Order: sequence, then structure tokens, then C-alpha cells
Amino acid sequence: MTELTDFELPNAAAGPDPLRLREYASDPDRDAIVLLFQRDYHCPKCREQVQTVASRYDEFVDRRTAVISILPESIEQATRWNDQYDLPFPLLADESKTTSDQYDQPTRFGALGSLHDMVGRMPEAVLIDATGQEPTIEYVHRGKLPADRPTVDDLLERIDALVSARV
Repeated sequence: MTELTDFELPNAAAGPDPLRLREYASDPDRDAIVLLFQRDYHCPKCREQVQTVASRYDEFVDRRTAVISILPESIEQATRWNDQYDLPFPLLADESKTTSDQYDQPTRFGALGSLHDMVGRMPEAVLIDATGQEPTIEYVHRGKLPADRPTVDDLLERIDALVSARV
């Protein structure tokens, strides 16, 4: 579908630090990657999402899929999250929000929303097919509200559909 935009960000959790997406996607044991763009450090729905994904991470691993959570905060804030949740997947700090913007993470409320993530930034999920020579974006969910994000079951169904489409 769409070729992905590469990035390199500091990682506060499992995996390489810093994490470079294209290099991470090239691992032959990995067929897909789910990027979860979070709203901000304080967002209860974001915290719930990473904890739920962590509790069911084996289901992603069974599908040869990695999850990467991207927090539009400093590495210190990302480290605080990981200290609380001990995530089994990368938790990247996108303090400048450059990567979030490159992936068109939605924001609301115009200039006000761009100044304060808690008000403006909405969640986003991106499914990447990492099996080809060039990784491609196969699915994007851009939230319109803070709770508008795919469930773990939704993500697993998308991954299963991607695998079925390859056969």
C-alpha cells in the first residue's frame, strides 16, 4: 500500500535504544509491526491501551508481530510510564512530535490543540507489513476522540487478515 516513513527515536522499554523503524522491521523473525501513537503521558485511555496490549502481547508474538508505542513526550516521561508498566515492547519518546506529525497523527482544536497534546492530539494505530523488501503501511486508524482507538481484538483481526491476504 504505502511505503513507511523511517524514524529513529529513544526507547524507554524493551528492544533497541534508539530504535530505528526500518532496521527494526528488517528482522526476519518479524512479519508485521503495529505502531500505537499515544495522546500524552496523562491520557488514561493510552495507559489502558498499553497495559492491555502488554497483557496480551503473546498473541502478537504468536503472529510474528511487534508492537511499538510512541509517546509524544520526553524520554524521562516515557521512562516513568515504563517504570509503572514494565512493557514487553518498545516505548518510544517523540518529544518533538516530528514522527507523530510525519504519520499524520490527528489533532483537534486547531492552534490550541497543537499547543497542548492533552486537548488536541488523538490516538492513531498503524499496521506495517514487514515481509517485503520494503515495509509497507497496510492499515491506519486515526482516532477522532480520545477513546477512538482499535481494541486488541481489532488489531489481531487486522493482522490475521494481512496474513491471509499474503497466502
